[in-house]
Amino acid sequence: MKPGVMLLDYGVGNLHSLAKALELGGATVRITSHWHDALDADALVLPGVGAFTAAVEALPEDCTPIRSALADGLPCLGICLGMQLLFEGSDEGRGSGIGHIAGHVRRLNAPVVPHMGWNDVEVSEDPLFAGLGDGLPVYYAHSYRCDPADEASVIGWSGYGNTRFAAAVRRDRTWGVQFHPEKSSRPGLQLLANFLQMLRG
Repeated sequence: MKPGVMLLDYGVGNLHSLAKALELGGATVRITSHWHDALDADALVLPGVGAFTAAVEALPEDCTPIRSALADGLPCLGICLGMQLLFEGSDEGRGSGIGHIAGHVRRLNAPVVPHMGWNDVEVSEDPLFAGLGDGLPVYYAHSYRCDPADEASVIGWSGYGNTRFAAAVRRDRTWGVQFHPEKSSRPGLQLLANFLQMLRG
C-alpha cells in the first residue's frame, strides 16, 4: 500500500516538482494548507519554497499540536525552508517556527549569497542516506542556515564560504534537509524513496 503523504502549501511557490518526485518514490501525495488535515496523514512534508516570515504566517497561532504530533512519531521531512521552520526562529524575519528542534536560523556568512548550485554533503549513518554513500551531491538554493542548539541532531554537513553548516538534521522521526532533493537528480530521488521506505517499515 502506498503511504499517504501530505505536502503543506504555504501559499507561495510551485509544489509540482516535489509532489512528482514523491510520487515517483511510491507515495500518494495530497497538497493542503490546513494543518488539521496535514497531521492526519501517514507523513508530512514541509516544502522548501518561500520566505520564513510568509511561511510562519501559515502556521497556527499555537504550534503545540504540531510539536505533539511530531514528538508522538508523525514522520516529517522538512526541505530547505521547511527544515528552517522546524526550528524556533530565524534572522530572516519575525515570527516563531514550530520549535520541534531547538536552535535558530542565521544568515550564511559568505561573499556571495544566496548559495545556489551543487555541493557535497558529509553524511552520517542514517536510514535517510541508505545506499547513497558519503560526499552526497545535492542542489542548494538558500541564504540562511540552521544553527541547532545541540549538534547531536545534525546528520549531515556542508560548507559554503566561511561557513560549515548543518545540511541535514534529525529528531525522532522528523528529518530536515537544507538542500532540495527534488532538484538533486538520482541521489535526491533516492533520498525521498528512503524516507518513504521508512514509512512502510
